[in-house]
Amino acid sequence: MYNKKIVMCGCHEAGILLINSLIEEGVKFSYFVSLTPEQGQKYKVSGYFDYSEIAKKNKIPIYYPETYSLKSEKDRRFFCDNKFDLLIQGGWQRLFPDFVLESLDVGAIGIHGSPDFLPKGRGRSPLNWSLLQGKRRFILSAFLMATGVDDGSVFATQDFDINEFDDIKSLYYKVSIASKRMISSNLQSLIEGKIYAVPQKGIPSYFPKRNEEDGFIDWETMDVYEIYNLIRATTYPYPGAFALIDEKKTKIWKARPFDSRLTYKNSSYGQVVEKFDNNLVVNCLGGLLLIEDWSLCVE
Repeated sequence: MYNKKIVMCGCHEAGILLINSLIEEGVKFSYFVSLTPEQGQKYKVSGYFDYSEIAKKNKIPIYYPETYSLKSEKDRRFFCDNKFDLLIQGGWQRLFPDFVLESLDVGAIGIHGSPDFLPKGRGRSPLNWSLLQGKRRFILSAFLMATGVDDGSVFATQDFDINEFDDIKSLYYKVSIASKRMISSNLQSLIEGKIYAVPQKGIPSYFPKRNEEDGFIDWETMDVYEIYNLIRATTYPYPGAFALIDEKKTKIWKARPFDSRLTYKNSSYGQVVEKFDNNLVVNCLGGLLLIEDWSLCVE
């Protein structure tokens, strides 16, 4: 479709969704740069996805770097020798070194979003944070990568809803749709050097990194909607929200606010007050939580 060498750098589930969409659109990838499962574990990549199968299926060579930072001499030679024209980022939780960006004839496409327009909401895990904070919209931006954190000039935006039924998985689907539209409609202009990109304006704000321990549910201080937001923000492919239920550490993968009128006045917060098949009803601040998918933690 395009007589240019395009490399996809990614190791995240969101990148797989984007790759599938772009391949269906006719985009030809010259190479994937990804991490092995062992590297994904070493670098604690939340949402890690093994790209080997999709690479094999589409006969696309895959390069596994020596370091996630791409700063080794071997990694430098890989980019310098291949002389890619365009890089598309599909979930790479590290800044690309200057030599990678400088080696590209066209440039590198970054995708990042926030409940507000960039530069608000740069940084880590913006989808997760948006769910946690109960936001109702998400604005995804496509930009030309620069050397800083999500600070490149923006050439396309696409917003979408965050509704009460969404979790992190369904938001990845929406990001895939929005990313494909932005890249597909601008790819020819990018390659021809005719893209119009606007520098970001305003005072930046940044989402901080999240760790597995941030998934802890405190029954005494968090109300039922805060708990619901935490669960849907940290469910698969992330490590999951966790809490003590019947004095056992439990991962909660799927739940929803159940009721605020059916009260259990003599029950403590975090107490299981009803069981229906394998579903648990837990008493919370502000109402009841229906837990539909859960598992005991193995220490």
